[in-house]
Amino acid sequence: MASQTATFGAGCFWCLEAAMNQLNGVTQALSGYMGGAEKDANYNRVCAGDTGHAEVVQVEFDDEVIDFEQLCLIFFSLHDPTQLNRQGNDVGTQYRSVIFYHTEQQHNLALRLISELAAQQVFNGDIVTEVSQVSRFFIAEAYHQQYFIQHPEQGYCQFIVAPKMAKFRQRYQAFLKP
Repeated sequence: MASQTATFGAGCFWCLEAAMNQLNGVTQALSGYMGGAEKDANYNRVCAGDTGHAEVVQVEFDDEVIDFEQLCLIFFSLHDPTQLNRQGNDVGTQYRSVIFYHTEQQHNLALRLISELAAQQVFNGDIVTEVSQVSRFFIAEAYHQQYFIQHPEQGYCQFIVAPKMAKFRQRYQAFLKP
């Protein structure tokens, strides 16, 4: 096994974490915070918008099963990378679209994919996804981990996460864990 790490921000971390944990080759996807100047992060402070951190999902994966490029393409399909500092009703820099690269190879690949998606005009608008070097990862509070699985009846989960997960499962069936 060739274990690697990838870190993505795509709005609320509940959707992205729920999807990434279903992928074959992903050993763990954790919700957390990254990218701000503050030396600490927690949900209340990050949501207040004063830390500079984004809600992210850190993904541990076996690149012999699923590679970084596949994860990036799934990341782009799970949110709107043309919305600056927001996803739907979630507004603020903490909800920005961002790829935090762990290696120069990931950096180059993320930039190439963005360029290709833009050239192919996959999205209606300019891709505003930030590509930044990884910084300290702050794991989110325990109640945020596997939130969708634990709280499917919660309003946001019913109306936002569940429909995304249904489309995701249908589109990426070949990539899902057995």
